[in-house]
Amino acid sequence: MVLLIKNNDPESIINALRQKINYHNYHYHVLDAPEISDAEFDGLMRRLEGLEKEFPDLITPDSPTQRVGAPPLDEFKTVKHFIPMLSLANAMDEEEVMGFDQRVKKLLGPTVDIEYVAEPKVDGVAVELLYENGKFAIGSTRGDGVVGEEITQNLRTIKSIPLSLIGTEREIPELLEVRGEVYLGMKDFQELNERRQEEGAPLFANPRNAAAGSLRQLDSTVTEKRPLNILCHGVGRVSDASLETHTQILDAFGKWGLRVIPNLKTCKNVEEISEYYREMDEERETLAYEVDGIVLKVNNLELQHRLGTVSRSPRWAVAFKFKPKQATTKIKDIVVQVGRTGALTPVATMEPVSLSGVEISRATLHNQDEIDRKDIRIGDIAVVQRAGDVIPEVVKIIEAKRTGNEKKFTMPGKCPVCSAEVFKPDGEAVHRCLGLSCPAKLKETIKHFASKKAMNIDGLGDSLVARLTDAGLVKNVADLYFLSKEDVMSLERVAEKSAGNLLLSIETSKETTLEKLLFALGIRYVGEQTSKVLADHFRDLEALMNSSEDGLILIHEIGPEVASSVVRFFRQEDNLRVIDRLKEAGVNFREIEFAEGKEKRFDGMTFVFTGTLSSFTRDEAKREVNNMGGKAVSGLSRKTTYVVMGKDPGSKAKKAGTLGVNIITEDEFKELLA
Repeated sequence: MVLLIKNNDPESIINALRQKINYHNYHYHVLDAPEISDAEFDGLMRRLEGLEKEFPDLITPDSPTQRVGAPPLDEFKTVKHFIPMLSLANAMDEEEVMGFDQRVKKLLGPTVDIEYVAEPKVDGVAVELLYENGKFAIGSTRGDGVVGEEITQNLRTIKSIPLSLIGTEREIPELLEVRGEVYLGMKDFQELNERRQEEGAPLFANPRNAAAGSLRQLDSTVTEKRPLNILCHGVGRVSDASLETHTQILDAFGKWGLRVIPNLKTCKNVEEISEYYREMDEERETLAYEVDGIVLKVNNLELQHRLGTVSRSPRWAVAFKFKPKQATTKIKDIVVQVGRTGALTPVATMEPVSLSGVEISRATLHNQDEIDRKDIRIGDIAVVQRAGDVIPEVVKIIEAKRTGNEKKFTMPGKCPVCSAEVFKPDGEAVHRCLGLSCPAKLKETIKHFASKKAMNIDGLGDSLVARLTDAGLVKNVADLYFLSKEDVMSLERVAEKSAGNLLLSIETSKETTLEKLLFALGIRYVGEQTSKVLADHFRDLEALMNSSEDGLILIHEIGPEVASSVVRFFRQEDNLRVIDRLKEAGVNFREIEFAEGKEKRFDGMTFVFTGTLSSFTRDEAKREVNNMGGKAVSGLSRKTTYVVMGKDPGSKAKKAGTLGVNIITEDEFKELLA
């Protein structure tokens, strides 16, 4: 895409960049046909962000950079739908579809030629998008059909929702209310639940629940992390009188840059509807999103108006639901899998059964709490289904078919992969392996160990970590320090220079601090701040390793969970062997000392930073505070000593004023440091 820039002025360049970004965003997220690489797209965004930072007066609400950034809400406002968002009546079989068709024909009369539009029924969250003069203005949920919740800032994070419609001013209606379904794709849903399981967070029951929970976040930065998508399928108000049919509306949506529901078919009679239903029932397995039926709509908008509504449903549309797909089989055994972060997941192995056209022999049981809740036992006859038609799961067991030979299952006390201790923290559902060298989580352990805020080993990316572990060259983090150039060069696609650079970075990382080492070891609950607290207190690794839970709890900021986790970590023989090997390699865990010439002037003080700092990165500013004995925290309270306010501060500045906390500028902060 080539754009002409007039006069080479900043505003012209910024507008051209926005147009180009919107063009490529449309091709990637709506047409699924990207024309440039992700790196090139990121480069365009960085250039636009840089220019907008330099010329903030030119920032507009519909800029691609403004999708995320609104401060968290205290609550959602309500929005009244000008035209109610009605729910659909259901038809459960062909006979009920015939009844719907007969009612439509009776109301319209025998002389009216009726055409239906059949489309997949996406199982998502119904929303309405209001565009004024082509700009996305307000987004809301369906709610009770009459009043919904305003979720504009969350909908702005969904990249397939254009902030500005495509087309000229003459082509785009002044007012347009778009209706659609926000959903989470099947693959994205599975990956999200896998992450939540490994983190010990509650699992979402299905993609629709996940989408609904994501849209109802008061903090849009949380929503932005969920890969939500949208399919548009209807219209509320529209100031374009030329649109006469539902298919014309969807065609116009596509031209304006909206992502429309695919696989539509126009049908003249019930026979064609039934044929489409059978086709979609077979194809639903291949779709990227969950569908639970098809929707039938009278195509002509004038006929829709004549038919009107009954109760809370339109007379001109109906949902023809798919039959639920479940099967019955026997649970032969329950085995345990260990995930990449050490989370243990029980899995049922079953007698093979065909489900939705796929042979199923394994199903996740999630965790021990879920097994206990459903009372699942080895030998049970169980009802299984594909959750979201993708993830096999046990719905329930059939108690009437029990013989008395079934066996209860309990999670093992030792990791089935490395035999390290298994531990389930209070209040969490997930059991975890505590082994530092567990092969099941080795790749993630090494990546964390080598990360910038840990040992800072440059050049050790995901691909190289995978090749080192797959080749058996690195079986624990200490093995990194015993690699030779020949070892590294024996791997595919590693040149001599790259191998030399990696080994130099590994050697340099030996000069570290106790704080960074503790963070690098990946002890549960021991993040950056807790690592600093422990290092400041003990200043020696041996002293920490020999500490007791009671002694740890006496330290300010160390609670029972952290104390228990630290003691358990250093109780594992394998972990101690790895630490001994790190010492053997010459890794030097220096005591943390305050910067030369700086006393503990900030002792007892807490600092909160908000906005963008010009002289420091946020991490650098926090490090300065820590070096002078203070604490840099993210949470704001009445006990906070100072709020340091940079450019474009967030909601914390306002909250600080309410709490009566001292607010200082970056220059004043620098004076305190000096």
